[in-house]
Amino acid sequence: MTMADSATIGAEAHAAPKTKARNLSLDRARTFLTLVVLLHHAVIPYTHFGHTDPASFAGFDMIVLATDSFFMAMFFFLSGLFTWPGIARKAPSVFLRDRLLRLGLPFAIAAFTIIPLAYYAIALRAEPELTFAAFWWKTVTSGPWPSGPIWFVWVLLAFDLTASLLYRVSAHLVDPGNRVSLLGFQQPAVFWLMLVAVSVIVYLPALLYFGTNKWFEFGPFSVQASRILLYFSYFFIGASVGSANFDRGILSADGQLPKQRWLWVIVTLIPYCLMWCMIYIKREILGNPDHLPHWYHVFYGTFFVLFSASILLAILAFFLHSKAPGPTLLDRMQADAYGIFLVHYPIALWIQYALFDYAWPAIVKATIGLVLTVILSWGLTAALRKIPGASHVL
Repeated sequence: MTMADSATIGAEAHAAPKTKARNLSLDRARTFLTLVVLLHHAVIPYTHFGHTDPASFAGFDMIVLATDSFFMAMFFFLSGLFTWPGIARKAPSVFLRDRLLRLGLPFAIAAFTIIPLAYYAIALRAEPELTFAAFWWKTVTSGPWPSGPIWFVWVLLAFDLTASLLYRVSAHLVDPGNRVSLLGFQQPAVFWLMLVAVSVIVYLPALLYFGTNKWFEFGPFSVQASRILLYFSYFFIGASVGSANFDRGILSADGQLPKQRWLWVIVTLIPYCLMWCMIYIKREILGNPDHLPHWYHVFYGTFFVLFSASILLAILAFFLHSKAPGPTLLDRMQADAYGIFLVHYPIALWIQYALFDYAWPAIVKATIGLVLTVILSWGLTAALRKIPGASHVL
């Protein structure tokens, strides 16, 4: 979806409030994140975190720790960027209709088709005689009914509708964040400090109360309890950045952020390494307990917040600095990125199912899985978008 329609990863033209030109840097960043999602799901079976295959590779743990610690928050930030001007130029009924079409309808279709098809690959490994019809009926009637990665879509819909209500209360609610964004043109660290401070306030109390494994779940509607307010804060800060004067804020290609890109890489690596220190303490000193002490959550949560905010700016800095004229691979994928996000999960899981019995190294399996998932997801999305009217949804 596009930022203009707050869908983060896809297809419509989006623009700063004063121009209709596409922002090539943000288009590429958004599509890049879609590929990061596919990478995450391609390697996770071969990690300590999600070890569902006999093969494993420690380097994949490094990837999964990084991706899980930032990419969904960054998706919500990018989704929020053009939400405020989008709400301003549409009547409430039109905005609601557009959101339901672009987010609600795909979520409903995916929940009843794509997600059961994906998780059937896992169920079949445990129960080889299980039919898909029996699995589907159990999923939608008695559950569990996992949402997989599409939880992002319904949560984004909820955030968009919340933003619409907040806009009716006051269009100036985003002004403080926008002023910090303007300061970030010359001093990106000021914006980073705001992002970190807000994240600490909304995330650490929730982490201490719910822990890391609690999810709010109702049928296919699920979201990680400790992170829901963190995600909304990123979304709302994104809306603040994009509400006005976009070309003179933190994400200006002429600002200091792209010039400091290597500095932000260094800043990002520090909390990332500290997260690994905490994981070592959890496994080797604390004995990997089911319930971690509060002090552990405070330290790990703080490093998590610092990493998430830092890598957000680091990635955007590199895309803002890039002067590649295109069309690059990311440019070619941009229109199909939202569809790729929606359809890739069953493809990834069934490829992993097919590779399970082969005694190949984890790197080989993950590479095959990633390449095939990208190709097949992209091809399927391109085919679906040729159906009349489908491009308005995908």
